[in-house]
Amino acid sequence: MDTIKDRLKILYPGEYESLYPKVCALIEKWNKASFKNYPELSEKDIALITYGDAVHSGKKGEGLKMLNRILTGNLKGIINIVHILPMFPYTSDDGFSVVDYRAIDENLGAWDDIAALSENFDLMFDAVLNHCSVSSAYFKGFFAGDPKYKDFFIACDPAVDYSAVARPRALPLLTAFETSEGEKHIWTTFSDDQVDLNYQNPEVLLEMLDVLLMYAQRGARFIRLDAIGYLWKKAGTNCFNLPEVHEFVKLSRSVLNLCSPKCAIITETNVAHKENISYFGNGDDEASLVYQFPLPPLTLFSFISGNAEKLTRWAEQLEPAGKGTAFFNFLASHDGIGMRPTEGILTAEEKQNLVDAVQKRGGKINYRSLPDGQQEPYELNITYMDALSDPGDSDDLRLQRFIAAHALLLSLAGLPAIYYNSLFGSRNDYKGLVESGINRRINREKFEYEDLAAQLADPSNFRYRAFSALKKLIEIRKTCPQFAPSASQKILHIDPRVFAFIRKAEDSPQSVLVLINVSCHTCTPVLDIKDFAKSICQGIRPGIDLISGENTGSQIELPPYGAMWIIDK
Repeated sequence: MDTIKDRLKILYPGEYESLYPKVCALIEKWNKASFKNYPELSEKDIALITYGDAVHSGKKGEGLKMLNRILTGNLKGIINIVHILPMFPYTSDDGFSVVDYRAIDENLGAWDDIAALSENFDLMFDAVLNHCSVSSAYFKGFFAGDPKYKDFFIACDPAVDYSAVARPRALPLLTAFETSEGEKHIWTTFSDDQVDLNYQNPEVLLEMLDVLLMYAQRGARFIRLDAIGYLWKKAGTNCFNLPEVHEFVKLSRSVLNLCSPKCAIITETNVAHKENISYFGNGDDEASLVYQFPLPPLTLFSFISGNAEKLTRWAEQLEPAGKGTAFFNFLASHDGIGMRPTEGILTAEEKQNLVDAVQKRGGKINYRSLPDGQQEPYELNITYMDALSDPGDSDDLRLQRFIAAHALLLSLAGLPAIYYNSLFGSRNDYKGLVESGINRRINREKFEYEDLAAQLADPSNFRYRAFSALKKLIEIRKTCPQFAPSASQKILHIDPRVFAFIRKAEDSPQSVLVLINVSCHTCTPVLDIKDFAKSICQGIRPGIDLISGENTGSQIELPPYGAMWIIDK
């Protein structure tokens, strides 16, 4: 408890003495509830990123039921962690403008449906703590002059220069509202429907700590802190990734640990790598997982250029996440492929090549505003299937690249997460894009249950082929302790076209050699497996490629866009 008091003193130096008993009372309240226990992460853990109504019946209130039905019918024993994107009542941004943090969107179902899902899957909840909807009770109270909500939001002087504030979107920072006390300009980082909460008000902190504890009690094994870097505002700074944000995450973890010690915090900070991994703190006091944001753009760049050197050099400098922590690895999500994580890794020309390739493949680009008023690409909006594919590719070639990229994802150190549209082999959803006018909708297609189930049962359907190939990879991974997040990883330099590394578990004498050919050429790496084993692989001999089930022989021949997981016999 002393740690909590220390955190409060940093965040609220003038109020921590009176605030501390309130936090203690909150913890005491929730300690009367029951919380689940969870094991440490292992090679058997695979996450699915999905909307609560990604699969639906067309009837109101059945989204979560249909999601449970497709998961238990098609993915039970394959996927064991389900990240449900914001499932609360909302007014915009596909769920990220939350009206009520404690209710389930009636279009999706109810808390009973979440409980039913938690019987078969571990769950990740979204905590959208930076902002809420203008239709929330908080903002309505503020709007009406309710003293309880007087300082829940940030009113600003529009004459002040805010150009130094970090901006994720090319939209105004302040939005004018005509309140009961006259016109006020309110801080809105993401849109005029998403008003930022004022965490310098301790009452906001208490409210959101209560929400986090409720999520843990409702069955969240993981709580994702959305856009957490924008949480704390401070004059004279860029109001992004400030020390106070880290203190908030540490405080949240300390509070959760006292009630639900196995509930893990995962931070979502789409920034350069060094800033991103700073959310691990000292390894046991901040986030348990951080998003591996450079992985999606660097993997894509490697396949587009046919050269894995940038990916190899980046992965080589990654420090192990440490005991009890892990990277959250993904290639696609509900958002676009972020460009900021490539800062310091790709040149300006290489970034432009990536942008050009995505536009050629039917994707869209979202931009952000810089302090000088210029705009630069912020994210690439496209399905990962189409991002990897030239427009004229055959389905066979398209699938070959896609599976190679996911073999990389599933074998790299960390917890792998697969986006539902990737799992179901989706192409760009131009209908959703055009109807909404929202670039991100190109990768947010949703499915009627009967249609999707039929496609996944039809061997001639492309969705079936993609789904079946990913299921096979996942099944293989789950048998290999070498792919546990805690297993060691050594990056190799053997061929510019091949991303190669070794995974080794402490309790297994065997290692797995991972080889991913990102090029259209057959590669015969200049190595003899026996000699290679003696010098680097620490025990790998001519063995078996786990993916194909075939013996490797004394030398390896890696086909175009081929992937191998080689283990000794």
